[in-house]
Amino acid sequence: MVVFALGLLSSVALASCGTGRSNTAVPPSTRSPTTSPSAPTTPTTTTPTRPTPLPVPAALALFGAPAAPDDGSWHPAGRLVGGIPAVYETSLVPPGGTQPVGIAWMDTHLLSALLYSGSKSPGGGPYRYTAPVGPAEATSLVAAFNGGFLMDTAAGGYLTEGRTVVPLVTGAASLVIRTDGTVDIGAWGTDVSLTPDVVSVRQNLTLLVAGGQPTAQATSSNWLAWGNTCGATSCAHSVPSVEQQWRSGVGVTATGALVYVTGPLLTPSQLAQTLARARAVRAMELDINPTWTVLVTYDPGTSSGSRASGGPAAPGNGTRLLAGTVQGPSTFFDPAWDRDFVTMSARP
Repeated sequence: MVVFALGLLSSVALASCGTGRSNTAVPPSTRSPTTSPSAPTTPTTTTPTRPTPLPVPAALALFGAPAAPDDGSWHPAGRLVGGIPAVYETSLVPPGGTQPVGIAWMDTHLLSALLYSGSKSPGGGPYRYTAPVGPAEATSLVAAFNGGFLMDTAAGGYLTEGRTVVPLVTGAASLVIRTDGTVDIGAWGTDVSLTPDVVSVRQNLTLLVAGGQPTAQATSSNWLAWGNTCGATSCAHSVPSVEQQWRSGVGVTATGALVYVTGPLLTPSQLAQTLARARAVRAMELDINPTWTVLVTYDPGTSSGSRASGGPAAPGNGTRLLAGTVQGPSTFFDPAWDRDFVTMSARP
């Protein structure tokens, strides 16, 4: 059931800037003494810095028997960024689980994050960045993934585009995006805070993973603290919730990479353990239940039979992290999509 977008890495733009070399003018003190002060000098140009990619992720240890031979082994997905994969994907069967979940690793040195807001989640628009992804943004889009709960159940706040839509909550698990497109995950007021360079904050519940380990809350028997789920056969209110359900989560690694996990039949503890196995040092739950969880990578080269990095992302060149997700490549290009989501786009 797991389908990985082998060519999609190019469309996911993650957030973080790297360093590179540049040509700078020779300081006057180092010029040859034979040069006349009035002699014309040749203008110098500065080469834009090129992001330095993060190390390719190492294979993940399995929790148990694999569902497929390549479980735990990463493969590139999406649009290439400067000829380099910026997204890698793999799958694992969670501890005690029976079905594999999808895991995406995103290079924040090559990708820049952006929060898109919806009329329903968080509400309070209009917004500059809202569905659908526009033509200009589509030219660098590498990946996109779902946001969190509706704000009345998120137990947190929302800040973006220069205003606080819902007041931020101290201690809440927070996805933070800065002006340079870098992204971080942490507890508000402890790991992350409102510094001048913060442009977006999306809060949802409390941390699933802290210090590289599942939190006590994640492993407690109070699984309803992680949201009301659909029932085993229906999402009708009359059908009792079940603990094992479609869930999604996102975390940050020690190197600054972003990792995303989604899958069916997941308990909060299994989601937390999988994020920690994917080397997240801090992680949070995002949306849950069948209709809402999704990560898509985009590779315009797939429509032309090449790995060309140019061209816009579009539903026709997008691939789901997991084939079983209800939402897919067209979701983020749908003007009617009314929920928040995060895009990862190629840095220049």
